[in-house]
Amino acid sequence: MRLTYIKTGTVMTMKETARNRFALILLLTVPVLFFTLVSLTMGDNPVAFRLASISEDTIVEVSAQKQSLIFIGVAAVGLLTSFLAMNLVQKGADVNRRLILCGYRSSELILAKLGVLLCVVVLISVYVGALLRLFFRPENTALVIVGFALAGLVHSCYGLLVGALVRRELEGVLLIVLLVNIDSGWLQNPIFYAEAQNKALIRFLPAYFPSQASIVAAFTEQSIAGAVAGSLVYGGALLLIALAIYFRRMKIQKNV
Repeated sequence: MRLTYIKTGTVMTMKETARNRFALILLLTVPVLFFTLVSLTMGDNPVAFRLASISEDTIVEVSAQKQSLIFIGVAAVGLLTSFLAMNLVQKGADVNRRLILCGYRSSELILAKLGVLLCVVVLISVYVGALLRLFFRPENTALVIVGFALAGLVHSCYGLLVGALVRRELEGVLLIVLLVNIDSGWLQNPIFYAEAQNKALIRFLPAYFPSQASIVAAFTEQSIAGAVAGSLVYGGALLLIALAIYFRRMKIQKNV
């Protein structure tokens, strides 16, 4: 592993990402749009839901608007980070193959991308957490941001997997929108979960642990250690699968 090559790859990846001004604008405006729509459309009527990651008997009652703000914040972070991760893998595929032929190693290239991706996930999570405080103050803002970061971690690993699996952008976009819309944007809603007939399926989906971490931190003083551990395990599993596919593709292309 050559640190100079990783450093150079990281700088190149950062510059490539920064040149996509439209994507940067979306990163800034999508969370604002999501939060504003929730604020304008949801009322303050109280809703009760279970905190499944703690106990099926643990019930919290908060306003529908506050619950929805946390829920939509997780969805916004998940959507943005998964698209970014997919883009990093797909857009740079041809360039990476040429760099490998010129002496780079696949591991050096992917480490550079992962470093940039991790930094962006942290920045997006902090940004969305700061925006959230403009609408209401959670019980523990710092831990809510941790929950957002976990959502970014898990979904970015999923985005890497999608980018490694499919070569064309359209298929990748559909796979990401399908998962995020169904998972983060629907099934992980605590109100829906309370009435769901198959809760085991919902707990198996990527956004479950990050959503639970954010909701628990926002409305209680309970520990989120279990949700953090679950998120790391889930994200790690997706990352390992994505890396295996990525290295295989790079190795095949290099030997051709």
